[in-house]
Amino acid sequence: MDLPDKARTLWDAATALNQRWRDAQPVARGGAAVSRIGRLPPLLFMTDPQRTPAPWVTAAALPAGACVVFRHFGASDAAATADRLREVTRQAGVQLLIGQDADLAERVGADGVHLAERDLSRAQDLRRRWPAWLLTGACHGEASETAGLDALVMSPVFPAGGASAIKPPLGVEAFTARVGKSPLPVYALGGITAANVGQLAASGACGIAGVAAISEAFAAST
Repeated sequence: MDLPDKARTLWDAATALNQRWRDAQPVARGGAAVSRIGRLPPLLFMTDPQRTPAPWVTAAALPAGACVVFRHFGASDAAATADRLREVTRQAGVQLLIGQDADLAERVGADGVHLAERDLSRAQDLRRRWPAWLLTGACHGEASETAGLDALVMSPVFPAGGASAIKPPLGVEAFTARVGKSPLPVYALGGITAANVGQLAASGACGIAGVAAISEAFAAST
């Protein structure tokens, strides 16, 4: 797939992180959990109604194997947008997670759910109800509850926009230290661009996540 330079840099860095993380895992012995972990994508495109008003455009431009995390934050057109994203992601070979809304995820046939940090305790119930789903959760440094989750999305690594703008960045050193202590695979989120993603090469992260930076980087390929 031909990608613009910034998009190629982000994708290559994400896939390198993902492969390095996989290579460091113990030999798999099978089972549902191992199957889900094997599906962990290298790159998460996190949508936002304000900053990514047409997320299906970016979704269509993502390489196969990536993932869209649809966060609708109660938007009135959430159901229609989710339907559109499911159609686009299926065609592109891209996974789809729905933020918070398990009912919507079930209705559109999503691949799983992404939980806000305040709701990580819901993961165990979701796991019982939908054992095949991929479940990720947001955290800002260290997650207090991880049971039922497959991976964490930790932020902000670098100075970031959106809701993370008011939070102090962890920095690469602190982020790497917390990845090393995490019981789950960790995605890096917050201020990651083609210019700084190389700094995460030795962080131990299983991939990267982003909002505007990913949308803007992949826009030129549409």
